[in-house]
Amino acid sequence: MKFGPATPDDAIGGVTVHTLRQGTFVLKKGTIIGPVEVEALNRAGVKEVVVVRLDDGDVSEDVAAADVAKAVAGDGVTVERAFTGRANLFASRAGVLVIDRVAVNRINNVDEAITFATLSAYKPVVQGEMIATVKLIPFGVEAKLRDAAIAAAGGGVLRVAPYSIKRVGIVSTMLPGLAPKVIDKTLRVTAERIAPAGATIIADRRVTHDQTVLSAAITEILDLGAELVIVFGASAIADRRDVIPAALTDAGGVVQHFGMPVDPGNLLLIGKARGVPVLGAPGCARSPVENGFDWVLMRLLAGLKVARRDLTGMGVGGLLMEIVTRPQPRISPATDTNSNIAAVVLAAGRSTRMGGPNKLLAELNGKPLVRIVTEQVLASKASSVTVVTGHEAREVERALRGLNVTFVYNPDFSAGLAGSVRTGISTVPKEAGGALICLGDMPLVDAQLLDRLIAAFAPDRGMLIAVPVSDGRRGNPVLWSRRFFGELMSLEGDVGACHLLARHAEAVAEVSVDAHGAFFDIDTPQALAAVQRG
Repeated sequence: MKFGPATPDDAIGGVTVHTLRQGTFVLKKGTIIGPVEVEALNRAGVKEVVVVRLDDGDVSEDVAAADVAKAVAGDGVTVERAFTGRANLFASRAGVLVIDRVAVNRINNVDEAITFATLSAYKPVVQGEMIATVKLIPFGVEAKLRDAAIAAAGGGVLRVAPYSIKRVGIVSTMLPGLAPKVIDKTLRVTAERIAPAGATIIADRRVTHDQTVLSAAITEILDLGAELVIVFGASAIADRRDVIPAALTDAGGVVQHFGMPVDPGNLLLIGKARGVPVLGAPGCARSPVENGFDWVLMRLLAGLKVARRDLTGMGVGGLLMEIVTRPQPRISPATDTNSNIAAVVLAAGRSTRMGGPNKLLAELNGKPLVRIVTEQVLASKASSVTVVTGHEAREVERALRGLNVTFVYNPDFSAGLAGSVRTGISTVPKEAGGALICLGDMPLVDAQLLDRLIAAFAPDRGMLIAVPVSDGRRGNPVLWSRRFFGELMSLEGDVGACHLLARHAEAVAEVSVDAHGAFFDIDTPQALAAVQRG
């Protein structure tokens, strides 16, 4: 392949290496120079253009890319038409991407001119998803290099294994203290996990955390025709001789491997009974957030064997995230309790929807709204109260005169709620284990509700956020563990922390309420008039 500058007349048959612009004239990279292009170049006054020409025995970038892509594509994979030296590969069906990693490395070692990139091995993919690309770096390559890459492929290098398991059975064990709603949520999360594979839960059983009873339940699920059995234990599996592995053995099954180097997901058990795979789920499998359980589950749904060596090979890249519900060594045990909860009252807003007056200073039964709110917070079990001021700060402080609170000013109050949250969190005493974020415009929230939120806050049981709930709707205030202070400090704009509740759903303790006070904030003159009328 020849590469270099040439006059327009000498460039015929070459391919432009760069996009050329001169005045209003544009000649794009990759253009084959013919008589029309030569005339245009001369007319534009271009004296020289950089081109590449293929030698005998070379193949163009598109031909080489297409040929290599066709060689690597296996079952369930389609190849798009090559363009600018790139041939993309797509999944022609939903399934799990299976890759010959050694063959990929062989291809990429043939020559620097030929590159082959894929998604991660065993990634679940959907029909039409791009899964790999072959890219030729130069405009052409020696045919012998193209042929060497094809030989290195040795047949299909990647394929999409279709989902084959459709009938899933669930057994959940129960112990005192495990709420039925936890099991309900687990079933919903599991159904959502397996839905992309076209699988459904054909039966679920809830039994005591007992070896004999669990063994009978596994047998029953198998008798119903389950193609995969998942056991969610009320207590995590601690040993191969624990309840779940022992019950599997009693049911005629075998434990193939216990434990995996993926976190979260360490305590996963994989076994088999009557030729049907059985999973002892780790606790993190109750959460919709990706964890090691997903890695194994999706492979099994695609009918792929998961051997011990597959599990032990997951360590690199196996640290997925820190599990916030676990005890944290960097957090003092003295603060990781509900015995010292600070309260933050947000009272910095401009009351723009009120059309002028500061709603926090509006009176209800002879008292400013912000004072009503703050007095209820002081009457609760909160250990300290900080009031964040901003708009009309002096007037707000005057309305709270005589109360045992600490004031902190948010100079960025006009930017929205997030700034006030950050200001309040930054001043929470270091010995406090959490912060109760209260809104200064919610006068119907009483001390009793605040105390119920504090009582529900239980870090030792993974309950790190407490929120009032009615008919599935979440209200305010919200109690946040110190573990989330970093995320609260990263909030921006005029938004709260609802997205953090969704992100950490497994850490949320929901406190059922009947009264509407947790959902009633005064934003408009109409709302104020309604509460004044009683």
